[in-house]
Amino acid sequence: MKQLLLATALVLATGTAYAADVLQEAPVAASYDWTGAYIGVNAGGGFGTFSLDPSDGGPGGFDLSASGFLGGVQAGYNWQVGQFVYGVEADFQGADVKGELSLGGPSLETKVDWFGTVRARIGYTPIDRFLVYGTGGLAYGHEKLDISGLGGPSFSKTRVGWTVGAGAEYAITNNWSLKSEYLYTDLGKATFNPGGGGVGVDVKVPFHTVRVGLNYKF
Repeated sequence: MKQLLLATALVLATGTAYAADVLQEAPVAASYDWTGAYIGVNAGGGFGTFSLDPSDGGPGGFDLSASGFLGGVQAGYNWQVGQFVYGVEADFQGADVKGELSLGGPSLETKVDWFGTVRARIGYTPIDRFLVYGTGGLAYGHEKLDISGLGGPSFSKTRVGWTVGAGAEYAITNNWSLKSEYLYTDLGKATFNPGGGGVGVDVKVPFHTVRVGLNYKF
């Protein structure tokens, strides 16, 4: 929870900082309208704690600290009513968010190598051209479990879950805007069976992402 609050605070502080910088450097026209479709790109990082536990509920589970880079594209549509902005957004990310564990001889790696979201956005414009918002919705992603030293087996599954977060966006011009965003994503539980026996491994890969992006509004 402390990590979630800290990441959210950093996102909003970053958005406020670049909005203030732009306001000081160049005058902009008033009454900016966020209504319209947009596309964009983003990049950032992800971190979290991945857990691996016996699928029969027995002892022997452990946690992995995970982190890595990510980048991707997004597209969406906004509707502005007064100072409130409502929207929908979809994004797709290539990722390298992984946790690793050395077992002496064999080593184990759990990784999210791509994911995407489809989210609602609800925002407010405290000043012209500056938007703060909350967001949440559906998430999906691809998880991998690799074990070296045991013949090199590799397992993967595509999972569906949920995501929630917050962000800030500033319109530099009538078409271009910068944004910073925090998301918490949970893809649920995936069960793998590396040994082929009756007991498998339950893998959970909840993770946080912090990213910056550039949007073009049509």
